[in-house]
Amino acid sequence: MERKAKVLVVDDEIPVCKSVSSALEQDVYTVDIALSGEEALAKEGKHNYDVIIADLMMPGMSGMDLLRVVKEKRPELTVIMITGYPSIKTAVQAMKLGAFDYLPKPFTPKELRSLVSRALQRSQLYEESIPSVAELEEVEPEEGEAAETLVPERLYCIPEHSWAKVEDDGTVRIGIHDIYLMTVKTLSSVEFPDEYEIVNQGEVCLKITDANGNVHRLWSPVSGMIIAVNRELKRDYSQVMRDPYRSGWMLLIEPMRLKEDLKNLVTLTDE
Repeated sequence: MERKAKVLVVDDEIPVCKSVSSALEQDVYTVDIALSGEEALAKEGKHNYDVIIADLMMPGMSGMDLLRVVKEKRPELTVIMITGYPSIKTAVQAMKLGAFDYLPKPFTPKELRSLVSRALQRSQLYEESIPSVAELEEVEPEEGEAAETLVPERLYCIPEHSWAKVEDDGTVRIGIHDIYLMTVKTLSSVEFPDEYEIVNQGEVCLKITDANGNVHRLWSPVSGMIIAVNRELKRDYSQVMRDPYRSGWMLLIEPMRLKEDLKNLVTLTDE
């Protein structure tokens, strides 16, 4: 019999813990709750959870503090942060510190289950030691083979999520990180924003539906006005999977506060 994935929900509000637990138990996960970061650490030390879902803003040990401690002890542990709108910037910084993703309030049970499903796929990639495209580039080609550049220089990322490339004219091209694509597996459809729409760093810029009907949100790595979308992808989403950092780009943005936004990102090769 297949082992149930173990999830720990950490929030100082009991109703939130119960709501999240109820949504996940529908997918037959084993779910425990903790009402503080300190309690979460004690339980994690005993049970080795597959996923921790923690509120960023808690009294005492914050979600950010909890993230730092558990990632230091178990780098492979998948941590999802729950955040309110005012802490979106903090949530982006949490991903820079190793959080898998974040879930802004309010969220639906389906959004929660879709994210946990993707988180468990990421855990499986860790177990199987599957490298990212950037890591593949570090492998020397065999004798007689030509070296191929898979990733353009100087891509900025929300780690394992979305990427941004600053073009020579100052516009920014945005796409999906290859690890993110591996956790989704198959793109069934993509909901693009409208041209001339304004997006902010850390907010939704794309909604992606996979073959199982799960809907995943992609956070914009930079703020700005959308001036173009890659319409070629609407006819062939497989191009995103084949070449995510070049022809598989998604959006072109006129940035609003690029210098400030880039401080919250990491370069792809430094992840």
